[in-house]
Amino acid sequence: MQITNLLTAGGIVMIPLLFFSILVGALIIERIRFWVKINSRQTSIVDEVLKLYRRDNVVSALDKLRKNTDLPIARIFLAALELEEANPEEFRLALESEAQAEIPLLKRFQNIFDTVISLSPLLGLLGTVLGLITSFASLNLGDVGGTQTTNVTGGISEALVSTAAGLIVAIFTLLFANTFRGLYQRQIALIQEYGGQLELLYRRHYERGDKLGVISEQ
Repeated sequence: MQITNLLTAGGIVMIPLLFFSILVGALIIERIRFWVKINSRQTSIVDEVLKLYRRDNVVSALDKLRKNTDLPIARIFLAALELEEANPEEFRLALESEAQAEIPLLKRFQNIFDTVISLSPLLGLLGTVLGLITSFASLNLGDVGGTQTTNVTGGISEALVSTAAGLIVAIFTLLFANTFRGLYQRQIALIQEYGGQLELLYRRHYERGDKLGVISEQ
């Protein structure tokens, strides 16, 4: 069965299902690019920044962060390091506040994925019910076993197309949504780990009387 025939057989609900599939495909591509960018660069940048900070080379550390502000962890570090003479508690609050501000970006489109996962099977089922109603409405009880019965059987098989389409869209979306959710949870754990390391270094500097909060633009 060709794609055009499938769309016709599925009925009117195939239009929103087709829209959902195109929308989800575009959002999945965007999320894949986003997570590939983070996972390919984040670890090396954080390691270098922490190494520079341990050596009291704060200017170079900040410069490295400013060159990578497209990464959430870089923006989180900058929010804390650019505070003016912050004490350790203020430094920690800055890290936590900026980390909270980054959560919507990390969870971007998750609500859309959840909506598609919930609605797609329901739309598919609705399409099947509408198809069954149409098929049985054309059945003449006096012609049971005749040509009309054959037409009804064919109509039922076509009506099930929408259910299959809805399930396919939902399963495909669920697969990637769960993958992105796992990446988000892992990223939150890494932010806490890296933030804890930076906070510990800052406390050590602060206790030595360095107070390396804000470094002006060089």
